[in-house]
Amino acid sequence: MLIDCHNHLGVDLYFYCNGYSPYCQDLPAMVTEGRHCGVDRWIVFPMVANLTFEVGAMRRQKLVGGGPEQVPYAFENERMLQELHSLYPDLGRQCLPVMILDPLREPAAQIAHLRRLREKYPFYALKIQATMIQSDVGALLHEGRGFLELAAELDIPFIIHSSVAPEDTWSQATTILKVAEATPEVRFCLAHSCRYDRACLDRVAELPNTWFDCSAHRIHCEGVVRGLGYVAPEARRFKADYRDPTAVLHALAEAYPTKLMWGSDTPFQSYVADIDGQYVSLRSTYKAETDCVHALPAHLKRAVGEQNTLAWLNLKDASVLTRS
Repeated sequence: MLIDCHNHLGVDLYFYCNGYSPYCQDLPAMVTEGRHCGVDRWIVFPMVANLTFEVGAMRRQKLVGGGPEQVPYAFENERMLQELHSLYPDLGRQCLPVMILDPLREPAAQIAHLRRLREKYPFYALKIQATMIQSDVGALLHEGRGFLELAAELDIPFIIHSSVAPEDTWSQATTILKVAEATPEVRFCLAHSCRYDRACLDRVAELPNTWFDCSAHRIHCEGVVRGLGYVAPEARRFKADYRDPTAVLHALAEAYPTKLMWGSDTPFQSYVADIDGQYVSLRSTYKAETDCVHALPAHLKRAVGEQNTLAWLNLKDASVLTRS
């Protein structure tokens, strides 16, 4: 079985309003393309910008309150669950839904809404992308501690967007690792291979409650080749031939055979945007992402495509993996 551990569903109005791509993905599109690429199950969560932000301000590339919703991600999480269970239940049965959250804004109201959703629907993890919404992931140890308590109570893990770029003060991989160290009873996955930062990857390997995923792997390799700033600098970078993304994935899987989880980041395996008058074009495809994992030796493919993800999830009911 091949499980894709990192996928977004829904619409991102910030990306749409500012001419960025991608900005949406629905369930049929994801499952149809994923099946053609040999994927069997999908871990899914909503897009990042949410309707607590004022839409007019989003069009000016600003995130401020005053949007039509009061509780961060309340609408987006419930909308995705309805898509999985009501609109396309045949396709939804192939997915494991994950609830996205803001670690800083209105934590009590978010937790109350998550509890209400839990009474109606199962969900299997909690997701944070703090960079986009400019919300400090370190708040999990302070204002957002209730999210850690909820995860421990429900025995569900976190999957958290990670960064090593100095200007990204919201999602530093080192901060996420500090949260994990302080919360050994909760499991964590750091997304995007910690941007290939060797020290962070080694620390993930040391901690019993942490994993990492390789989502958007090919455009991160391209970032190394092009000398872009969102990946670790050479002195701190995991050593591999980044001109060959398949070889990089193989090297990561061999170095961290019990810690790497395979994920594509659909639809964000590509990123195209006009940033300050200059186009940034990083493009990949679902097939290119899956080609990398299919090229692994069978034992490593099973480890990164199934076993490690199941260890991170610690499912109490594995029927979600067998139902058709």
